[in-house]
Amino acid sequence: MRIVKVDRQDPTELHEQVAAELRRAIAEGEAKRGERLPPARDLAAVLEVNTNTVLRALRELRDEGLLEFRRGRGITVAGTPERGAVVAQARALVEFARGQGYRVDELVEIIHTVS
Repeated sequence: MRIVKVDRQDPTELHEQVAAELRRAIAEGEAKRGERLPPARDLAAVLEVNTNTVLRALRELRDEGLLEFRRGRGITVAGTPERGAVVAQARALVEFARGQGYRVDELVEIIHTVS
């Protein structure tokens, strides 16, 4: 997987730059589904950032459904950018529904009625 250096002059936060680079690698097929990523500390050393910065980016991608964390097996690519986009939209929908007073089980019922 090709890794580029982060741009410290860019106003984008470092963890967001790291996450964007990993998203690009997944989208372009450089990191394929099931492939194990290097340890966070190794990525941090290559990128010349703090390990916590890389961990924050990795957690963000996990929350998007792109990565999977497994104890003893490391971090693997779990999904595609399309899946990540669907997960992001689903999170937004859940947040919106909760703001309107709906519980998740009620939202699921609504989704079943429209599908």
